[in-house]
Amino acid sequence: MNKNAFEDFDIIVIGGGHAGIEASLISAKLGQQVALITLDKNKIGLMPCNPSVGGVAKGIVVREIDALGGEMGKAADATALQFKLLNTSNGPAVQALRVQSDKIAYARYMQEVVSKQKNLTVIAGAAKNLLITEGKINGVELNNGEIFSTKIVILTTGTYLQPITYKGKESQVEGPDGEKKVINNISQQLQGLGFKLKRFKTGTSPRILTNTIDFSGLKVEPGSDLLLRFSSRSDYTKLLPLEKQLPCYLLHTNEKTHQIIRDNSHLSPIFYKQDIGTGPRYCPSIEDKIYRFADKERHQIFLEPESKQLDTTYIQGLSTSLPAEIQAEILKTLPGLEKAVEAAAQGLMAGINASRKLKNQEPLILGRDQAYIGVLIDDLVNKEITDPYRLLTSRAEYRLLLRHDNELSREEQRELEVNIKYQKQIENQLKEVKELSKYEARKIPHDIDYLKIDNLAEEAKEKLTKIKPASLGQAQRIAGINPTDIQMLNYYLNKNNF
Repeated sequence: MNKNAFEDFDIIVIGGGHAGIEASLISAKLGQQVALITLDKNKIGLMPCNPSVGGVAKGIVVREIDALGGEMGKAADATALQFKLLNTSNGPAVQALRVQSDKIAYARYMQEVVSKQKNLTVIAGAAKNLLITEGKINGVELNNGEIFSTKIVILTTGTYLQPITYKGKESQVEGPDGEKKVINNISQQLQGLGFKLKRFKTGTSPRILTNTIDFSGLKVEPGSDLLLRFSSRSDYTKLLPLEKQLPCYLLHTNEKTHQIIRDNSHLSPIFYKQDIGTGPRYCPSIEDKIYRFADKERHQIFLEPESKQLDTTYIQGLSTSLPAEIQAEILKTLPGLEKAVEAAAQGLMAGINASRKLKNQEPLILGRDQAYIGVLIDDLVNKEITDPYRLLTSRAEYRLLLRHDNELSREEQRELEVNIKYQKQIENQLKEVKELSKYEARKIPHDIDYLKIDNLAEEAKEKLTKIKPASLGQAQRIAGINPTDIQMLNYYLNKNNF
């Protein structure tokens, strides 16, 4: 460090979104001296896209975050505009809680929690460089020249890392909501260090003034008439009762909507620009929907309140990168408008394991049979990701064991009913877990040379060398690794007494 070096920290977290909040809070709670570097202290916990928490599969992750000591569940409970239990007509394995959040209240809640957390220092600024010596991180330099030393850096920059926004053929180097404070240098530095970076597209929807909407002909989507909460630490008596919750509304696009989009599709960067990045498979833009599902006569749209302190409504299902004037034309075709949690889980686990590393403890690794967080991280590490990842119940092979209602056994009677009804299926999944746990327990040395293993396919050697799985269980889930490869690898480990 040079003479400009400032305070020393055990861990520095860069980025104050969902992931950064959880990473910094849990690290500080575990006794580390932590710095959270954020572009703007007043935008910690900002929800620039859809202001909601939870949903299918993700709602269960929020409860898992809470069980591990995270804050998202408490924040969502305390700032909810609406609580809704999804998929109630289906089995318990796919039911999940979703909260429509007050985006202003949520951000303020998180800012207050962060500011009061012992061992946590918030630093306003843009990270310019990661300071690395002989392959080891030892500090972070800000744009203003300040330098902070550290042992571990957790990057949680989200869409503020070298972002580009598109509105038709107009593009800007900026983050969500026109945010000009962004981080650019870190991307080039990561590439220089050998990391392969991919650009993904995450669109957002226009907002409209709530007082311009005619709600009379729209279908009301109320909250659920149940005692619902994400966090076991939230007091039911202090949660927003159903009669005070704000409704959402359902409407649909029509042929006029679709025709305007078809007529102007050439203005969308999805079609005219090849390197914009891959969009989310399960949440496509409206122009992508019209193109990919040309046989559909309509697509559903939800109107969702953003905050009691704002006169704006979020239009879920109308994500687009068309020019602003075309967006306005589209809105005029919609009835009533004729006059707009994966990250937190990763941040939490990064914070926990950064702290455990500094204490020379083994990392906390959640299995696919233990938590949706385990499924999420295992997929991201071991599977080739070609589009923005979305956690779904279908990705969890043991979803009957990972239900909404059995986290910390908070609803014991409901859990008892489920266990009786699905006892045979649960027993079968437990048998599968026991068999597969043998592979999970078979650890693989980090420095193993896969090129020396005879009879291992070349593709397997290449992917195993790149990903470096920690166990045979992880290895067998890597795309392109077949059962024969696993047998050869297991034989090699046994033969060499690993």
